[in-house]
Amino acid sequence: MRSMKMHRLGYRLRRWLLPSVLMPAAALALMAVLAGCTGDAPDDAGLTEEDRAALASLGYIEMDSGVREAVRAGEKKVLVMGIDGMDWVMTTRLMDEGKLPHFRQLAETGGFGPLLSSIPPQSPVAWSNFITGADPGGHGIFDFVHCDRATYMPYLSTSQVIPAPERAKLLGFIPMKNELALPFTDYVFPLVGGGTMNLRRGVAFWQVLEAAGVPCSIFKIPSNFPPVPSETGTTRSMSGMGTPDILGTYGTFSFYTTDPWPGSDGISGGYVYPVRVVNGVVDAKLYGPPNDFKDYEKIEERTGERVSYSGKKVALDFRVFVDPENPVAKVVIGDSEVILTEGDFSEWVEVDFEMVPAAVTVSGVVRFLLKSAHPEFELYVTPVQINAANQVLPITDPPEYGKELVEAVGHFYTQNMPEDTKALEHGVFGNEEFTKQSGIVFDERLKVFDYELSRFYEGLLYFYFGSLDQCSHAMWRCMDPSHPAYNAEEDAAFADYLEGLYVKFDVILGDVLSGLDENTTLILLSDHGFAPWYREFHLNRWLYDEGYLVLKSGMSPEQVEWLIGVDWGRTRAFGLGINGLYINTKGREADGIVEPGAEAQELIDEIAARLETLRDPKTDERMIVRAYKAAEVYHGPYKTTAPDIIMGYGWGYRGSDQTAGGQIPSSLVSDNTKKWSGDHCADYHHVPGVLFTNRAFSHREPSLYDMAPTILGEFGIGKREWMVGRSVFE
Repeated sequence: MRSMKMHRLGYRLRRWLLPSVLMPAAALALMAVLAGCTGDAPDDAGLTEEDRAALASLGYIEMDSGVREAVRAGEKKVLVMGIDGMDWVMTTRLMDEGKLPHFRQLAETGGFGPLLSSIPPQSPVAWSNFITGADPGGHGIFDFVHCDRATYMPYLSTSQVIPAPERAKLLGFIPMKNELALPFTDYVFPLVGGGTMNLRRGVAFWQVLEAAGVPCSIFKIPSNFPPVPSETGTTRSMSGMGTPDILGTYGTFSFYTTDPWPGSDGISGGYVYPVRVVNGVVDAKLYGPPNDFKDYEKIEERTGERVSYSGKKVALDFRVFVDPENPVAKVVIGDSEVILTEGDFSEWVEVDFEMVPAAVTVSGVVRFLLKSAHPEFELYVTPVQINAANQVLPITDPPEYGKELVEAVGHFYTQNMPEDTKALEHGVFGNEEFTKQSGIVFDERLKVFDYELSRFYEGLLYFYFGSLDQCSHAMWRCMDPSHPAYNAEEDAAFADYLEGLYVKFDVILGDVLSGLDENTTLILLSDHGFAPWYREFHLNRWLYDEGYLVLKSGMSPEQVEWLIGVDWGRTRAFGLGINGLYINTKGREADGIVEPGAEAQELIDEIAARLETLRDPKTDERMIVRAYKAAEVYHGPYKTTAPDIIMGYGWGYRGSDQTAGGQIPSSLVSDNTKKWSGDHCADYHHVPGVLFTNRAFSHREPSLYDMAPTILGEFGIGKREWMVGRSVFE
């Protein structure tokens, strides 16, 4: 069994209608595959001996025979509801005010308390603690953003795309170039595909349950893309946080307007396309993924022109017919026609991007929002979602699970964190459009939950809700007039929005409790709580000012992006990611200068001590209440790959986006005026999550890594040797 999955890209190959000119090459490619064409497969992506031993141990899981029979008879079940970002302080207040009666009922008849998050309290880190029962030293996820020690470049921590190899082996041993050109065309077929790798290490608790014979359903748990493959077919899962859109990004919207604003051509998280209305018609293109089936070297050699990244994307032409008087339009795309009313989202529309004519397509789904028909035309299109019923990348295991869900509830958002906070940040959405779009996400998720709950007869069901987290990030300012981003004219009407979300979850919990039988253990939890994000600390600016980070001659701090321009021969420390600080260590970083051992430790101690004394010149508040040393707080085989210091920011503070991306702004600390106004990347003691259970628990200070042994214990399975916590019921 493996804790990660290499997946051959799942482009849909049409069996018929291949033009005769393509048939010979396609047949040769098929023959090569059938003959056993292989590539040099990567190893287990850095799995340690401890991980291999843990995976091997799954063949020896002991389970009480009585519990085993109870599981088979449906007389022992565990339901876990994960509500990302549910805050302990706010939950307690609303319960005391009588606004969450079902949460109050559960707290009084079962167990309730704060749940400690991870260090740092970022979602991929926290949920990995939950999944494995280990801290980051045991699963290798330390931040949303990690540092490539060989290049100093940032990369997303949870998954990695593995490109197709340059060489392939026919029959397993005959070397050849990994492509087969189609005669008289610019198209090439790879003989061996690439893949996608889950970078979370360790063993998931449901892998242990599956090995013991417990059926599991895992819906949208973060840090599980691609989903861990089931070895027995008794686990079905859908990936959550970390799942990309069809472009391979974390969500890229399209916005078509007759009135683009200055700078709109360079925003993050979306593309703004200028259009014209001609005789009531708008002609535009919807862009899909780059076409990896084209030989761009051949095209550039023939044309003498370089093909840009955008030029490699496959595009679908579409046309919008705008009513001359009424706020209505009709979109015609492919075989679909969609009537849009201003201010309303369409239903999902299937779109197929043709990679090779009549041979290879990539399937996705989108929604349209006609933001304005007159006097300016404004059309928003969601990021193109991976079609769960026809997956280009692996988002469910087995693949049929995705099709089953679509047949049961219809299409739905499949990307991670689907609430479009980027559209809100850049003014494409206002509060009204954002809450409407996030409401669609919430309602879709509830449909799937109801479906899964209706057939939950045995084993374990884990179900994830992410709306509260994303909306707390984006809408915190609306309930906090002291926030630098608060705008009374825009935000006052949404002051109760977040409270309303808590009330919605109370209604859901009431329905769950009314149908819960005595054989089911209910665990409802969150990965962290929330805090305002008033001020942002620019870590690299401090390191630069104090001489720990040095720039190349001629470089000014404001010119630095992605740490390009740093003089590594004189730099001793740098920041990357939201909470991470790295020592430029000799033999570990590519151009490290600090000797490992005593010299590095002395520098870590010095920097940590100085950071903890820093005060905001505007407020006199401590900006960093604790600078955690990785060697002291992490355990397990991956702790040596962690940042050396993890920032524990004070209440109202967070590391800046510029720090996360390796930039050096002009100031040390500044007001956060973004719509993204709430956060949780502070010291983990400031942002506890919640833990509710339907029976009392005895653990006085439970943490996320206690939950895996808790779940195993409910099925009579002992804590595994890699787990650092214990059951909350012990």
